[in-house]
Amino acid sequence: MNSAWARFAFLDLSLYRWRRASYLHQPVGLLRHWRQGSWLLQWAEPIGALLISLVFALGPFVSTSLIGVLLLAGAAYWVLLTLSDDVAGVTPIHLLVLLYWGIATVATAFSPVKQAAFKGWAELTLYLLLFALAARVLRSPHLRSWIVTLFLLVALVVSVYGARQEFFGVEQLATWTDPDSKLAGNTRVYSYLGNPNLLAGYLLSAIAFSVAAVFIWRSWMQKALALTMVVVNFACLYFTGSRGGWVGMLALILIFLLLLRYWWDAYLPRFWRRWLLPIVFGGMAGLIILAMIFVEPLRLRVMSIFAWREDSSNNFRINVWAAVFDMIRDHPLIGIGSGHDAFNKVYPLYQRPNYNALSAYSIFLETAVETGLIGLGFFLWLIAVIFNQGMRRIGEMRSLANREGFWLIAAIAAMVGMLAHGLVDTVWYRPQINSLWWLMVAIVASYYPHWRSSRERRADKDTGFEETSNP
Repeated sequence: MNSAWARFAFLDLSLYRWRRASYLHQPVGLLRHWRQGSWLLQWAEPIGALLISLVFALGPFVSTSLIGVLLLAGAAYWVLLTLSDDVAGVTPIHLLVLLYWGIATVATAFSPVKQAAFKGWAELTLYLLLFALAARVLRSPHLRSWIVTLFLLVALVVSVYGARQEFFGVEQLATWTDPDSKLAGNTRVYSYLGNPNLLAGYLLSAIAFSVAAVFIWRSWMQKALALTMVVVNFACLYFTGSRGGWVGMLALILIFLLLLRYWWDAYLPRFWRRWLLPIVFGGMAGLIILAMIFVEPLRLRVMSIFAWREDSSNNFRINVWAAVFDMIRDHPLIGIGSGHDAFNKVYPLYQRPNYNALSAYSIFLETAVETGLIGLGFFLWLIAVIFNQGMRRIGEMRSLANREGFWLIAAIAAMVGMLAHGLVDTVWYRPQINSLWWLMVAIVASYYPHWRSSRERRADKDTGFEETSNP
């Protein structure tokens, strides 16, 4: 059983042998001699960090077209770095990402709407190259900390503006609440993102990393800022009224607490090892029950989840899902091709009357529609490998008492929250969210051992980012 799991999760994979035998690795290093004489590429990693930072600094405020231009610039830069490197940094996560991209490519080639699917495939390729560039750049703890901190500061601006909308009111841009509900007139904030569900998906990562910052940042001023971020991000997520976002937040908190319990296992007395999590989860459940009893808007919003077709939002999703299952039935193996354009071309042939939709309202169903059951299987395989690699790296960071492991905990918790939210929504495919997902994956991949060169290790040591620190 252990041997089968090791093969499934690529635990016993020899990447060195793979690099020597793979045709895909042969172009790596074609420009290495040019790079040795290049003044600009002496700053290769900081330049890559700047390009990544622009994506997350501008993402909530600019059009998707400009985000696409930034992603294209990052992709081109990754190609340049790869061609001028001695060895490409490859992890088991990279290999699964490559396999998933391969399935998406086949699905595009056989799509009934090839032109629309090609556009979606190109967008997916840009996201995957963002992952590849970020996984390389984030090997440096200094640059990793810089990018995460920048994202947290930008998210704080987004959350503060969202909270302001709650207190001062804001025009509702669409019918986001059942018009027959008592909450029909309530405000749902959307900040700079234009949609409360999209804002909720964005804030899940901000919550996870702001909590991690409380443990990583050293000075009391920094910790006070991190706590402020936690409170404001949580409050803004609540103000979105996004039921899927709330479910994602609960999943995020659950995983974060479980990983914290694992991290501090050796430091806890026997009593707290046994009873800490039951006490914490019991206390959280009690607070949620009390809040639902005394806060009517929260109670009504939560209970609408279980109203089934009596809630208009639920009823809409159910009808869309029924049509999506029909699409999967007719294109079961490799789907219809990637992207919402391909979906919009095919969905009208299956939709129920008056239930227009731009997506499947579930990332798992969307994956099955776009790349078939084969693609869904590879996507789930990728997730399993990511989490397995993440847990192994957390164990290594814990044994070294390296506080950088909290960023890893935050990345895994954020991904779980995004997947839980994605069960009933597809904001995951919007650039502001999808780029964050691949950033989380890149953070996990960046901790892979035996990847960082001796030059990078010396550079981190010179800047004060040692491999170990106090817990």
